[in-house]
Amino acid sequence: MAVSGLDAAEGVAGAPGDLPTPPPNTRRTAVIVASALLMQNLDSSVIATALPAMARELGTEPLHLSAAITSYLVALTVFIPVSGWVADRFGAKRVFMVAIAVFAFASALCGLSRGLGELVAARVLQGMGGAMMLPVARLLLLRQVRPEDVVRATTWLTMPALLGPILGPPLGGLLTDTVSWRAVFWINLPVAAAGLLAVWRLIPDERGARPPRLDAVGVGLIGAALACLMFGAETIGRGLVPAPLALAGFALGGGLGWMAVRWARRAPNPALDLSMFSVPSFRIAVASGSLFRIGAGASPFLLPLFMQLGFGASATTSGLITLATALGAFVMKPMTSMALRNLGFRRVLTWNAGMVAASFVACSLFTPGWPLWAVFLVLAWGGLSRSLQFTASNALSYVDVPPGKLSSATSITATAQQLFMALGVTWGAGWLAASSALGGRAEPAVADFAIAFLGAALPVLLAAPLAARLAPDAGARASGHRRG
Repeated sequence: MAVSGLDAAEGVAGAPGDLPTPPPNTRRTAVIVASALLMQNLDSSVIATALPAMARELGTEPLHLSAAITSYLVALTVFIPVSGWVADRFGAKRVFMVAIAVFAFASALCGLSRGLGELVAARVLQGMGGAMMLPVARLLLLRQVRPEDVVRATTWLTMPALLGPILGPPLGGLLTDTVSWRAVFWINLPVAAAGLLAVWRLIPDERGARPPRLDAVGVGLIGAALACLMFGAETIGRGLVPAPLALAGFALGGGLGWMAVRWARRAPNPALDLSMFSVPSFRIAVASGSLFRIGAGASPFLLPLFMQLGFGASATTSGLITLATALGAFVMKPMTSMALRNLGFRRVLTWNAGMVAASFVACSLFTPGWPLWAVFLVLAWGGLSRSLQFTASNALSYVDVPPGKLSSATSITATAQQLFMALGVTWGAGWLAASSALGGRAEPAVADFAIAFLGAALPVLLAAPLAARLAPDAGARASGHRRG
């Protein structure tokens, strides 16, 4: 690396409150590849707002439509492990463009679906495109930056992508109320077209060394294990399949996962590179970040349902209220570098986890008697704290990773992120369904949502002691934080 050490990292944050400025080429690449994140975030935030309307037209329960979210996340999780190898084999730019095209095509199919089965199948195809799109986008960017610039590059990558959660809830509500829930999928098409054009014209096609032969056995074991675990998580206690079948999914997934780890320890070029976990900052960032994402993944599913089923709000009103979370996240992004420079990764990830959990506890106190402006402020506070946790955890995952291991690191982190975000949806839906069932209610009530938000706070709290195991100066090259 041309520049390293704490002196170089001290300039990461820029002036307090200012948006950091990485090199022009990095900034341009970050903004362009953020089109992928924009589509994915727009899609996930829009569909959550449209779930009640989708359920009415497709003739199913809103809670059952969580399958439309988790099927996408399962496909992401299953196919992400091979994304690094595919990018190295065929070129990151080429794979990125194909992934955008597949995602856009699947979005159109989602909008044309006539039943839950068709919708789930289209969402699986969407997930296959997203599995190549998200980690390869990060790989295109990370190959251009030094460790000292990881926080800055991550900030520039996620700032445009945050337009998805900001625009998604109000846009999704407006389209659902005035046009149809189908239109919420079609808005991905112009974004994909603009992203494809920008990638084709402005991002260079860089090829690294030819990767070793694909570990097909490892990829198969990992994919099958993740699929079985997600099947069990999505169906347990939901009445969708017999309970023994859901438990069998967990058992089979656990067994396949054990086999995948055993295989990775002896394979010459394993799909799951366990050596990455010998890097302390990587290991702790993935572990604590995974627990955090369970709670964070439950919130976008619970909030729109709560606003519409608990408060009786329209889809448009629900979207306008829940966009507070995205606005809070957008405001926090430019301040993330300053927070990390002053406090360091360990303090931020430890104490901020408590702030995120407290925001979920506050959500559990919501009742229809709350003024909407107070709800908006609580959600904005939650968005601020979650944004800080997401960015810090993501940046720390790559700070100490050797350049030759970036493909493996992006595959592992992206897999963990999507797996635990998907588990978050099933975690929140599970608490909601269990509370409703115990109360003898066919449809969730306000008290059931309160229990679900408290359930979401639990794994976030458990992430704090894991983050506390970081060294005081962990990630100092990127944060610029000095001990004392």
